[in-house]
Amino acid sequence: MCFIHPNIADKQHMPFIYNMFYPHPNELIFDLPANFEPGEDYEYCNTNYLFLNKIMDNILGYDNFRFIREEILIPLKLNNTFSSLSEVNIDVVMSGYHVGHPHDLKNDEHGMIATAEDVGIFLRALNEGSLFDGGEQEIYSSIYEYKHSGWVPGYQSFAEYHEDLDAVVILLTNTTDPKLYMWNLAEIVCSRIVKILRRQKSS
Repeated sequence: MCFIHPNIADKQHMPFIYNMFYPHPNELIFDLPANFEPGEDYEYCNTNYLFLNKIMDNILGYDNFRFIREEILIPLKLNNTFSSLSEVNIDVVMSGYHVGHPHDLKNDEHGMIATAEDVGIFLRALNEGSLFDGGEQEIYSSIYEYKHSGWVPGYQSFAEYHEDLDAVVILLTNTTDPKLYMWNLAEIVCSRIVKILRRQKSS
């Protein structure tokens, strides 16, 4: 949703200096040109989610994860989704690796953590519309897609819903690299999984 702000994840020396809890996101983009004017194009943008965190906290008057827990996690019984690494037993967190970086990245804080099962339940509910009230789904559909893929150092995630198959595909991997070879490979794997599901459905 990079309507206004450039994406901080594209800045030099990323991704290792990137922190989802940067206290003043405006300092990351101050005096930088916008990628395009509002309404002219669409682009996913990490920067805007930093601002959204701040906006929600200010409007709610409390930490926005409490809102997420009450409105999404509890109703869907997502008991394995957490706001940060500090809430989980580190022994059950998968190790993460970035090519060229010598250390395990599992202790690095990057924000929310969830199991593949929880992500799948959430994505199905999102696509079926059970998470929305009133005109919320229309608003959501106008600004964002019903799937997501992304990465932080050491980890990649792909979450897709395929309506023709009535299937959710979740792929989580624990290796990244500067040239995105692992990203491209993961996209191929996702595509092949979908092909297998379509073949099974038609047989």
